[in-house]
Amino acid sequence: MPKPGAWALNHARAFFFSLGKLYRTPLASAMTVAVIGIALALPAGLYVVLSNLEQLAGGWDRGVQITLYLKSGTSDQAMTTLAEQLQSDPRIARVKTVTPAQGLAELSASAGFGDALQALPSNPLPAVVIVYPHLQGRQTAQIRNLREALAARPEVADAQLNLVWVERLYAVVTIAQRAVWVVGGMLGLAVLLVVGNTIRLDILNRSQEIEVAKLIGATNAFIRRPFLYGGFWLGLLGGLLALLLLTVALLLLAGPVNHLAGLYDSRYTLSGLDFDDALRLLGLSILFGLGGSWLAVGRHLRAIEPS
Repeated sequence: MPKPGAWALNHARAFFFSLGKLYRTPLASAMTVAVIGIALALPAGLYVVLSNLEQLAGGWDRGVQITLYLKSGTSDQAMTTLAEQLQSDPRIARVKTVTPAQGLAELSASAGFGDALQALPSNPLPAVVIVYPHLQGRQTAQIRNLREALAARPEVADAQLNLVWVERLYAVVTIAQRAVWVVGGMLGLAVLLVVGNTIRLDILNRSQEIEVAKLIGATNAFIRRPFLYGGFWLGLLGGLLALLLLTVALLLLAGPVNHLAGLYDSRYTLSGLDFDDALRLLGLSILFGLGGSWLAVGRHLRAIEPS
């Protein structure tokens, strides 16, 4: 069993030897790293698009509201009392009240025929309480249950919920999530194959060197070590390139996105990967590199034996 110092020295040699191998074959190494980087940047870019879509959805679904039309003859005091009771419900974020007089004034201003409305013998509009529920994730079923509970109150004549468009938006987001996983899985498999093929060619090119090493007593673990570190470097460099490509793409898109948001009087800004997501991408890239090299070494190293 090797001493700890000798074991660490062997790993250090393999670590830097594998890095030097990439340096000595710059064109082939650059092409492999470019393929890995592009393959990882595509699902990472889809993930960023999905994250921004969910961020937009989080802003849009705050417009979900339950409109309570109170029964005819409900006084303003009764409406205010109902609003105070609803405000204490933990499922409700905030409540807005609209008296019949306020509703008639808003209708007159927006419809453009205020004279005709003024000619009415009485105000036909009911008192309205607008309820904005708490939204934590995709709680469409809970919001529907809240609507039914509010509709059952004795003061309420009708309760309307504008939730269909939010459910459609969530359905689109769900499809996009599945697409990211499918595309990411396929491209992750492609990275494994690219790294595995690169390591396989390196093993075949060094087959005679490997035979000599086995003749003088080198173990499979000793021979395998530099190839595994080679996969590590390919994965790490490919992940860094993917982050660079993603950053450049976001910089190119940030200006047009900000301009479009400004046209809609929005302060929305395009967001990219945070620090934790970037670390996860690098970690996955390294795992793909190590996995591809491990599969290639395990399969081809056993076939090379000194004759």
